[in-house]
Amino acid sequence: MTGTILLALLPIVLLIGLGAALRRWRFLGEAFWPQAERLGFYVLLPALFVHGLVGAPLEGVPIGALAGVLVASTLAVAAGLLASRRFLGFEGAAFTSIFQGGIRFNNYVGVSVAAGLYGAQGIAMAAVANAAIVPTVNVLCVLVFARFGTLGRLSPTGILRLLALNPLVLACLVGIGLKVAGIGLPPGIEPVLRALGQASLPLGLLCVGAALEFGAARRWMRPVLVASAAKFVAMPLATLAACLAFGLHGPAAATALLFQALPTASSSYIMARQLGGDAPLMAGITAVQTVLAGVGMPIVLIGLLGFVG
Repeated sequence: MTGTILLALLPIVLLIGLGAALRRWRFLGEAFWPQAERLGFYVLLPALFVHGLVGAPLEGVPIGALAGVLVASTLAVAAGLLASRRFLGFEGAAFTSIFQGGIRFNNYVGVSVAAGLYGAQGIAMAAVANAAIVPTVNVLCVLVFARFGTLGRLSPTGILRLLALNPLVLACLVGIGLKVAGIGLPPGIEPVLRALGQASLPLGLLCVGAALEFGAARRWMRPVLVASAAKFVAMPLATLAACLAFGLHGPAAATALLFQALPTASSSYIMARQLGGDAPLMAGITAVQTVLAGVGMPIVLIGLLGFVG
């Protein structure tokens, strides 16, 4: 299990490092990175979500219980972060990064590890996890950006508009709608969306690496620790409690714990850049959590699986 997790994390660490090196060596002009982030947010990530949700094989998966566990645990940790915001002493854009670091997850690592552990069944359960958490997390994050981001506090109408126009939320709705309707993707469209979605992962990680500001590492320490504690401690414990409450066990429970112990995704940084968050801090949280996941994920899975096996 540990080897599977480390193999899934290694490419992510290397791509983040390559992005940092490319920016430091000025291999690409400074104007490239903002445009790459915009491309990822509006085109590549939506393609990834639509393709992944429509193509999800769901036969034999306890969809209701698995989705319920994932949504309930995500909402519990999100509520905890919001309730403890003043106690923790983080305000404004910095809090949006801590919030994303506490509840977002890296789809790429999750699918890779689930497939390595459970084969085709793991891919099916990973698809359910994506369908449940991706829209939940994106809606929650948009609401937090609307309240605490640098774009300023928005009215209820402004929040609804931001949600309605958010390409990641729209992609989730389109993907789930097509899946439920049984329509699927046309033969000529499916490979296009697949190729665009595959491009989102390396480009997003390169952008994360390019945004790292190592001179600010000392200022990152406390918010990174808070976000990582939420991600690797609070979220798995909330997921375990939800598994027991929903009666979820076996491989489905293991998949739920796996997805809720994943490091935050490169899309967190892109979302922070586009919606008024603290993007450099978000890049730092993403990089540190990716490294910590090599230790944190095996500990969580091995330590908690006995309760729901």
